[in-house]
Amino acid sequence: MDRWLIVGLGNPGSEYAGNRHNAGFMVLDELAARAGGRFKAHRSRSEVLESSRAVLAKPLTYMNLSGGPVKALSDFYKLAPDRLIVVHDELDVPYGALRAKLGGGDNGHNGLKSITKVLGTRDYLRVRFGIGRPPGRMDPAAYVLKDFATAERKDLAFLVDRAADVVESLMEHGLEVTQNEFHRADLHISGPPR
Repeated sequence: MDRWLIVGLGNPGSEYAGNRHNAGFMVLDELAARAGGRFKAHRSRSEVLESSRAVLAKPLTYMNLSGGPVKALSDFYKLAPDRLIVVHDELDVPYGALRAKLGGGDNGHNGLKSITKVLGTRDYLRVRFGIGRPPGRMDPAAYVLKDFATAERKDLAFLVDRAADVVESLMEHGLEVTQNEFHRADLHISGPPR
């Protein structure tokens, strides 16, 4: 059976580690911990962890250049876009919610934009880690490069764990089963559902 390529999006460097934009890296770190392995440098300009079931990868280019490493990994491991799952932060999903989907637009997400352009298709699976919209008039570009707020951090480990469950469910059970299980189980942190 073909392996999966699981890509978490983020920016390299310790100064970005706790940013909302690095939710994808956080989820990949959880998947690596579950696999009992460590990421190693790969010639695709990524950190990679291989298992029998999946290749876990964190591109080490900045977010807007994520497509190059994803294409290099797809070619190296001979995996088509239908075996690709991209984990990324999502402004249009409220914090505490996780969404799995196939294809669609990039909603202004530069990592997705780069991957779609380089692969020549939008038809790959995504795990959307909700970060919600910025408060007031804050620029979304500034918001995604800020660390999760103190109130958000108390639930962050739980959400990262759940997002890793979503990835594993996509590999095991497919999109429809995963959506049915995880889309109704949103964590509503700040009061009643909006």
